[in-house]
Amino acid sequence: MNGGQAAPARAVALIGPCGTGKTTLVEAMLHACERIQRKGSVAQGTSVGDASEEARARGLSTEVNVARFEYLGDQYVVLDCPGSIDFASEADTVLPAVDLTIVVVDPDPGRANLLQPLLRRLDELRAPHCIFINKIDKTRGLVRDLISAIQPFSLEPLVARQIPIWNGAGARGYIDLALERAYAYESGRPSSLIQIPEQEKAREIEARYRMLEQIADFDDELMEDLINENEPARDHVMADLADELGRVQIVPVFLGSAENGSGVRRLLKVLRHEIPKLDAAARRVGAEGNAALVLKTKHAGQAGRQTMVRVLSGEISDGDAITAPDGTIERVLGIFSVHGESQAKVDKAVAGDVVCLGRLDAPKRGDLISADDVARKSNVPKVDRPAVYSLAIETQNRADDVKLASAMARLVDEDSALDFGPDPLTREFRLGGQGEMHLRVALDRLRRRFGLSVASRRPQTAYRETIRDRSTQRGKHKKQSGGHGQFGDVVLEVRPGSRGSGFVFDQKIHGGVVPKQYFGAVEEGAKDALQKGPLGLPVVDVEVTLLDGSYHAVDSSELAFRTAARMCVQQALPECDPVLLEPVHIVTIQTPSDQMARITALIPMRRGQILGVEPRQSWFGWDSVRAFIPEEELHDLIIAIRSATQGLGELEFAFDRMAEITDKATIKVVEARQNMAAK
Repeated sequence: MNGGQAAPARAVALIGPCGTGKTTLVEAMLHACERIQRKGSVAQGTSVGDASEEARARGLSTEVNVARFEYLGDQYVVLDCPGSIDFASEADTVLPAVDLTIVVVDPDPGRANLLQPLLRRLDELRAPHCIFINKIDKTRGLVRDLISAIQPFSLEPLVARQIPIWNGAGARGYIDLALERAYAYESGRPSSLIQIPEQEKAREIEARYRMLEQIADFDDELMEDLINENEPARDHVMADLADELGRVQIVPVFLGSAENGSGVRRLLKVLRHEIPKLDAAARRVGAEGNAALVLKTKHAGQAGRQTMVRVLSGEISDGDAITAPDGTIERVLGIFSVHGESQAKVDKAVAGDVVCLGRLDAPKRGDLISADDVARKSNVPKVDRPAVYSLAIETQNRADDVKLASAMARLVDEDSALDFGPDPLTREFRLGGQGEMHLRVALDRLRRRFGLSVASRRPQTAYRETIRDRSTQRGKHKKQSGGHGQFGDVVLEVRPGSRGSGFVFDQKIHGGVVPKQYFGAVEEGAKDALQKGPLGLPVVDVEVTLLDGSYHAVDSSELAFRTAARMCVQQALPECDPVLLEPVHIVTIQTPSDQMARITALIPMRRGQILGVEPRQSWFGWDSVRAFIPEEELHDLIIAIRSATQGLGELEFAFDRMAEITDKATIKVVEARQNMAAK
């Protein structure tokens, strides 16, 4: 309490690689604060978070989970972010808005490299964060080895706040280096205060001095105490630890076991005493007045569109007019406090809280919205996550296409890492996202929430035909059926155009043998013929020139000349040495350097051509590979890359050019398309 008023709710994010125990840690926090009587289980599907059908079917988080609790009179909101790379975008708008991020890690130094993308994002945001080494009761590895393995990935020094007290099977307790106290773990209960074991005293003194040295780098007074061998005051040390955490000068490291509740209450005390104030998050985002950052949106059936926000300054009341960054004004219709899958209606949301605002259509994820008639923009750049994996989808009943478009628009609104729409070349509906699991979850939601079951398959590659030779042909369309007949006669030269030129039409008519008013019809007829060439595909990069022809004063018409031109080009194309073209993309793969050999071996297997390898700018131990790879080989490339890089590899690609493929490959493509058409 402060001045008779409750302190703002503190917001904490949990992030970490998949399987490190983030959701279990949330359960342990809720149990320690008596918010729940029994800890739920992720494996058994009884946790407060991961309550959706999609999450429980897979045993992992597929979206941000929200939990709230009270600890020693203060309110806390925990946002548990998915660990799977397929759902990493869920954290993009959460991390800038919270007061502290807890990075949950395994005690295995061999998995330390999985943390680099997470720590780099936090460094870019200048967001305060600490590390919680989970499962400490199940390891015999040295904590200092783990910290040494993680340190190269962090711009700030990692400061060990605790050291474990080992027994034969793992850690049986810990020594708090700031408090100079030892605690024994008690499964499911608070740790008990014990004397520092004699055999641990020398190690404790060494580790504490190392901690003091690290924080003294930012405090001259403390540095002077160390030089003069004076014992610094405990309150001074605690104040330095909190201040340097808030300034993102250090990254404290804590230990525990979420499964047994060990070290969780100590972590809660850190949140109570050392978490940065709300003002820091508000400044980071650029919030003033009555402002909130949009964390995500959700379409909740009859409740309509809900906008989850964290209020960073001021307050928002039910019925307030909300101003979006573009100046759009809408009125809030309902404010809801969130805990797991449950919601409770409230009259207003005050600074610090995380709530859902009802019936707002304009705000998008990452927007800074206001309740004081001021349009504001967030200071935090939005993260762009282009699709790296796609599926072609189609409804079982074509009458459901409109319903599909509406439902997918809602899913894309909720998850900006999804992309949906018709492909302009293949004309199939494509759903794109961050990986196979990401899309499977989206399709499961489509079925569960909107009652739409769709068939999915590998997308078609936009193959095209072109020609390598030229041919001149005559096309004559003559028809007499009583009254006005039809007559069109053209001589056309069909020849290859330059790559990427598309279709070029010209005429070299002399003496008016084909009147000028029919030139357009001839051009359209030639285009008609190019819609499907001898190999069954659209034909590109072709030049057609009208050389000669004849007309009839009564029977000639635009339709007749269009038909004659189509017939003429259709006759010419087989004589022009047709060849198949495939789209080739320029690809950039980001990979840890120690996995580079696997990636460079993977590219030739995908018919790729490596263009160059260079260190990834500002990343420790990473390389960037650029290559040309045909589109046909890109479909599941991200899966292969992640398999080769412990899930860390990243992929970007963009269309570069159309390239000829071999006769053998052409036969396979044509046969595959014929088989698809026959189904």
